[in-house]
Amino acid sequence: MGSDDRLAYPDDGEGPREVEVSPFLIDTCTVSNAAFGEFVAATGHVTEAERFGWSFVFGGALPDGFPPTRAVAAAPWWRQVDGADWRHPEGRQSDVVGRADHPVVHVSHNDALQFCVWSGKRLPTEAEWEFAARGGLAMAAFPWGDELEPSGQHRMNVWQGRFPNENTMDDGHYGTCPVDAFPPNAYGLYNVTGNVWEWAADWFHPSFRDHDRRLDPAGPPTGTHRVQKGGSHLCHASYCRRYRVAARQGNEPDSSSNNLGFRCAADVPTA
Repeated sequence: MGSDDRLAYPDDGEGPREVEVSPFLIDTCTVSNAAFGEFVAATGHVTEAERFGWSFVFGGALPDGFPPTRAVAAAPWWRQVDGADWRHPEGRQSDVVGRADHPVVHVSHNDALQFCVWSGKRLPTEAEWEFAARGGLAMAAFPWGDELEPSGQHRMNVWQGRFPNENTMDDGHYGTCPVDAFPPNAYGLYNVTGNVWEWAADWFHPSFRDHDRRLDPAGPPTGTHRVQKGGSHLCHASYCRRYRVAARQGNEPDSSSNNLGFRCAADVPTA
């Protein structure tokens, strides 16, 4: 797992290493709005974005004339939007009508864990996620090989054009797309790169290597940020070339945004 890609980000700690994973199960798709809605209906769960009263939204997804809100200093295209949550991805004026099959967004790591408890599943470790995302291809950049657009075909939902002001939507999407859009990889997984970032179980550290645990590594024992994998529909080579299988980043467990979701994994049942 990992990569020695010379264009990777050193602070992310992608460096290649060899690990083994025991058999496991993983969902073919990220959790959809429909599935998350079933969970909320059954449990009454209130997401952290709902409790906080706001979440981060990409500014380009907001309607013209949207009132000014606080932006992230290092990434001003991210806006703090009151009322943004999984039901209202772009704020109170939005909803998920027609997006039942899109990935749920504005879910924190903590929210994802609660969904897993309800569904009898868990989050994948980073090693499991990357093994599954590679689809059996050794060290390939993408789930289908090393070409970003093989034979000129788009294979994932990422930004085309000039980020952050122009998206030509050559792949057919501005924002998220259905969880089963684009062809799956050889293991049957859809959209493991692009569309939405996916939470993993591990704590994030740029240099931690569990050298004493080559089998089923689980990352550092503690930390401040959790691992995210896969990139999102906002990734573009000019600033975020993290739409590769090996790419990773960390985020605080209570964070949420309109390009962040998750998929579940599970242990193989024993006889």
